[in-house]
Amino acid sequence: MNNGKKEQKGTRPMRRVEAREWWLWGFAVTVTLVLTAGIVSLTYPGNHLLQNSEWLDLKEWVRGLACLVLLFDIYTVYQQLQIQRIRRELIQRNQLFEVITENAADMIAVVDCAGNRLYNSPAYQKVLGYSSEELQLTSPLEQIHPEDQQRVLEAAKKAELTGRGERLEYRMRHKDGTWRILESVATPIPNEDGQTAKLVIVNRDITERKRAEETIVHNALYDALTDLPNRALFLDRVRHVLVLSHRHLSYKFAVLFIDLDDFKVFNESLGHAAGDALLVQIARRLTASIRGVDTVSRSVLTQAASPVASEASLARLGGDEFTILLEGIRDCGDAVRVAERLQERLAIPFDVNEQQVVTTASIGIAFCATSYTNSEDLVRDAEIAMYRAKREGKARCQVFDNAMHTLAVKRLRVETDLRRALEQEEFRVHYQPIVSLQSGKIVGFEALSRWQRPEGLLLPADFIQIAEETGIILAMNRLLLREACLQLRAWHSKFPCDPPLTMSVNITPKEFAQTDLAAQIGTILAEVGIDPRSIDAEITETIVMANPQTSNLVFSELKALGVHISIDDFGTGYSSLSRLQGLPVDTLKIDRTFISKIETDSDTSEIVRIIIMLAHNLGLKVVAEGAETAEQVHLLKELDCDLVQGYFFARPGDHAAVEALLMSTLTVEGWPSPIATR
Repeated sequence: MNNGKKEQKGTRPMRRVEAREWWLWGFAVTVTLVLTAGIVSLTYPGNHLLQNSEWLDLKEWVRGLACLVLLFDIYTVYQQLQIQRIRRELIQRNQLFEVITENAADMIAVVDCAGNRLYNSPAYQKVLGYSSEELQLTSPLEQIHPEDQQRVLEAAKKAELTGRGERLEYRMRHKDGTWRILESVATPIPNEDGQTAKLVIVNRDITERKRAEETIVHNALYDALTDLPNRALFLDRVRHVLVLSHRHLSYKFAVLFIDLDDFKVFNESLGHAAGDALLVQIARRLTASIRGVDTVSRSVLTQAASPVASEASLARLGGDEFTILLEGIRDCGDAVRVAERLQERLAIPFDVNEQQVVTTASIGIAFCATSYTNSEDLVRDAEIAMYRAKREGKARCQVFDNAMHTLAVKRLRVETDLRRALEQEEFRVHYQPIVSLQSGKIVGFEALSRWQRPEGLLLPADFIQIAEETGIILAMNRLLLREACLQLRAWHSKFPCDPPLTMSVNITPKEFAQTDLAAQIGTILAEVGIDPRSIDAEITETIVMANPQTSNLVFSELKALGVHISIDDFGTGYSSLSRLQGLPVDTLKIDRTFISKIETDSDTSEIVRIIIMLAHNLGLKVVAEGAETAEQVHLLKELDCDLVQGYFFARPGDHAAVEALLMSTLTVEGWPSPIATR
């Protein structure tokens, strides 16, 4: 309706003009025709005003003139028709321009060279809130951001001089006071002399697009959970600081690598949502803690150096790993003091889902040095130092040194070789006999991992920890369990005895954390065809006490399977027999550190006696590990210990060595005979 009214308003005056033009043209043509007719009438017969000779000449002349006048009239009418056609086309184009400009989403403006507004499309009111009348009362620069005004003027001047407009982005104030981002192109309109007379400016609101682009960039450089810089942005910042330190040798900085201790246990016990909530709170606390870094360290830059103040940048690399770039410090001691302060702050309990959560962190520090050429090396070395802090007991900080790098390279080589060893089946199972102190007979074996490398046999101490930390231990121990069960089944057939020989297998922390541990063991036992009662799962005291509720659940599943359960390395952790009373345990294995001192230290001997006595009161059997002398075996027998294993009886050996041992100790009845005391 509004467009129809505007069309009527624009076309009615034009129609009145056209009507007047037709009336004037018609009057002129009528007059010429009347005059021509009058002149021509003089040439008709009966008119005797002129002589015959004159009459004939006039008659021809008048007829020629009449033809010219008629041709002129025809041409005039034709030209008028052409003019009207062109005018109608112009009117249609003008109407089309009005429809486009008044309905276009882009804002279209026409200004003269002096900057005066000649036209503003209705889109200005839709996008910026200003009516055309309001814009007419203000300067075109008034709504433009002060920082962008000069660029806009320069772009307009350039378009005026060159006749070509360039794309320009600038900010313009909305009527409500907010700023919108516009994309603008100015097109010059020349006058008759070819000089720029006006500029047609097309403005497009790209605020939402710019926000979307900023969001994409932000998501690429910031962590989605904590909104902290991510690894990419952090490495870029370290790279800039590294360049600065190379230019100014007095400028020092450090990278801190923070990893939460036992966060995985918290995440699995309370759920990932609670884990995320804790990470957000930790990020906030770290952010608040590093704001005052300049009170801990002061910049030592001179006037000749770059005037960068002491500051810190926090980032989250992923999971429970955070990094801090500490700039402008004096020495490594400043970085250590910051790390210690952060550990103190993190030790304050967090409130997660109405629960008090206490967490600690291990921090590795890499101090700047001229040997560093890229940021990745700095972060890598800080991470290496963090792992050293974890291995030394957690909740502490370590400063990187070259020895750590050498150790890390060696560790990486071992990890690579471990994966290759799995593929090439280089792992072997060795067995150590377990002997009954009452009968002196071999009643079972403990299965132990060995790595048969081309250069020699490696003991577990050289690779088990790395296999555990990398998760390779899971595949290794599945192979070990299967091979040990197959060997035990063969020995049951070849060396039958009552009760049958047993096989003890160690369960590592990584295995114990698997929710389907019992199901995995049950599957292997069923495939091999071995009685679960012949298998003894050995789990260290530390693993059991780390999470008693989880331990109780796993133990119940194993007991339902029929597997026996032993607590390994008892006495080295922080548990007690009373705490083990509620767990479905069958056997305690006293750690070798106690057995090694049983004959020389009366206190240790008394501790072993009490452990054996209390264990028997709870209905548990006791195995002593690491017996190496006859005196140790004799004392253990006096203390009423049930079972023993150690070098005194036999070192771990492969299946052939153990089979030879069994063959040499067989009695006529088919039982292994008592092993003589040596």
